Amino acid sequence: MTKNVLSIQSHVVFGHAGNGAAVFPMCRLGVNVWPLNTVQFSNHTQYGHWSGSAIDASQMEELVEGIGAIGMLPRCDAVLSGYLGTTQQAQAVIEIVKAVKAVNPRAWYFCDPVMSAAGGHKAEPGIQEFLVREMPQVADAIAPNHIELQRLVGREIETFEEAVTACREILARGPKLVLVKHLLDRNSLADRFNMLVVTEREAWMGQRPLYPFARQPVGVGDLTSAIFVARTLLGDSVRSAFEHTLAAVNAVVKATWQAGRYELELVAMQNEIAQPREWFDAWVAEAA
Repeated sequence: MTKNVLSIQSHVVFGHAGNGAAVFPMCRLGVNVWPLNTVQFSNHTQYGHWSGSAIDASQMEELVEGIGAIGMLPRCDAVLSGYLGTTQQAQAVIEIVKAVKAVNPRAWYFCDPVMSAAGGHKAEPGIQEFLVREMPQVADAIAPNHIELQRLVGREIETFEEAVTACREILARGPKLVLVKHLLDRNSLADRFNMLVVTEREAWMGQRPLYPFARQPVGVGDLTSAIFVARTLLGDSVRSAFEHTLAAVNAVVKATWQAGRYELELVAMQNEIAQPREWFDAWVAEAA
């Protein structure tokens, strides 16, 4: 039976960020997506001009209640949340997760704890504190980048050994898995992009090339979370989902760089999202 993901993220009409970077890849991998947009903008804000607005937190809950009213909420296999602009939206996500799990206890909540911006869109000051304080207790899996990982544990992290230790601390607060979407390691080569995934019993490190963009494309983190969620729902092991994510994101980012584009080449690389030709083996990472 096809899996279903409720994806609660920002959205841009033009380009690829938030749900605009997550929905198509998950669908291409064979997962149904129910997109719920926290904000809808004409384009991501790093262009310098945009139009659009945010959705009220109460309406987020009402929309999900509407899905429940037609009897479809028990079919939700996972909730994926990304950019949340206010603490009210974040609290609404917690209520939505509770509602989904009430009718499908096996449903999985994957939190991408965006603490700064979605394509340059500023979050309110309290959202970072809310995410650090509340989300690890609620999430089944959490996917910080390096800066967000540091904020979650309240200290600087300089090596992947320190990152593994930090991830274990987060696991002790509730999640079963931590995916570090981008990890900085002082001992790593400058042209490498590092990722890490940690569970209670596993810790896998992976690398792909770091491409020298004049300006970095937006939406790579959203794409990363989406592919990992989809592959996990499709039955992959932690290592397999991690390696597929690393390879598929590399294919998209590499094609974007080679084409000299600013927006991610999602459609052009759709077959590589599904079946990446260039693979990067993960290796076991142990905490010091």
